[in-house]
Order: sequence, then C-alpha cells, then structure tokens
Amino acid sequence: MTHHDIYIPHLHKDKKLKRIVTEPLDMMPVGKNIALKLIGSIMSQQLSVRVAEVIYGRFLNLYGGKEPKAQQILDTDPTVLRSIGLSNAKVSYVHNVARFVIEEKLTDAKLHKLSNEDVIAYLTQIKGVGKWTVEMLLMFYLGREDIFAIDDLGIQQAMIKLYKLDVTDKKAYRAKLLELSQKWSPYRTHACRYLWSWKDTKA
Repeated sequence: MTHHDIYIPHLHKDKKLKRIVTEPLDMMPVGKNIALKLIGSIMSQQLSVRVAEVIYGRFLNLYGGKEPKAQQILDTDPTVLRSIGLSNAKVSYVHNVARFVIEEKLTDAKLHKLSNEDVIAYLTQIKGVGKWTVEMLLMFYLGREDIFAIDDLGIQQAMIKLYKLDVTDKKAYRAKLLELSQKWSPYRTHACRYLWSWKDTKA
C-alpha cells in the first residue's frame, strides 16, 4: 500500500457497507485558499461538472488565469461576473463570500482551528452558502474525515439502494440515515466517498 491510500477496516463492521468498501481510497489533500474553493462551489451549484469547469475557467481568466484575492473579486463589477455565465443570485453570493473573507480576515489557518460544527455555523452565515456546500468544503479541502452529508442526493440514493430503505415517512427515513452513519464514525467522510463511487459505477 502506498502512502497515497487509506484503508479503513473500521468500515467493515457495517456488513452492507463492507460489500462496497473494495479499493483503498486516495488520501485527500488539504487544499489552499479555501475561501476561493467556497466561491468555486457556489458557482458550480445546479450545473454539470463540465459547464461548471468552463465557467470557473472564465472566472480565473478575468484575473490573468491566477487565483484572485477576495478584494479583487469584490472590485470586479457584477456585470463582468454575469458576462462569464453567472446568474444574478450567484454574482451576489460570490461578492458576499469575498466581503465576508475581508471583513472577517478569514484565513485557511482560522478554518483549520475550528471544529466541523463551528465551520458550518461560521460559513453558513454568508447568504448563498448552505450546509451542504460547507460539508463538501470540510471533506475535500479541509480534509475532515468524519463528515456525513445527509442532504447529498447521491449519498441518499446510494443508501436507499444499499440498505433497501423506505422513504415514505421522511422523518423516519432521515433518522435511519443518521443511525446508519453513526456506525461509520469517525470515518464518515470515507464512507460517503465509497457510497458515491459505488453509485457511479453501479448505474
């Protein structure tokens, strides 16, 4: 096993999950410039991966292909941001994040010091930033290993299929999702990654 892989025997305790825990996972790199990643994920909401990449590419091109600072984003006229394919709502959310970063003097180091719950509470203060967006940030850029993205559609679909869940009673169904996910703690992020990849390969 290379140092790039994570292998988590703990997840084998869940007999159903064990069936899909096959390959070791790649290590998740801890990202830099996390505030910009937040802006990127706002831009990509409700878009296909391909379209999102195109728009993000155009966004970087506004700044000579380099990652902009929050102040540069704030100084960019909304009409310019609209011209790269962002909706009015997304333009205002992008500016909201940039403004928050400046006002709060937000750094990667500051986010790394906060617990998962505190990161969610802190960043969802920004209009346009929802819990799911912050959970993705925690998983993929802050390298947190114990996040369960309960509202993620892919995760829900995979769990319905794997555990043969009944969704008629929404409240009972959500409680069941949480109950199942408790077993995977403290590695819920990795369980989610297995569920996503299983769902993608098993169309």
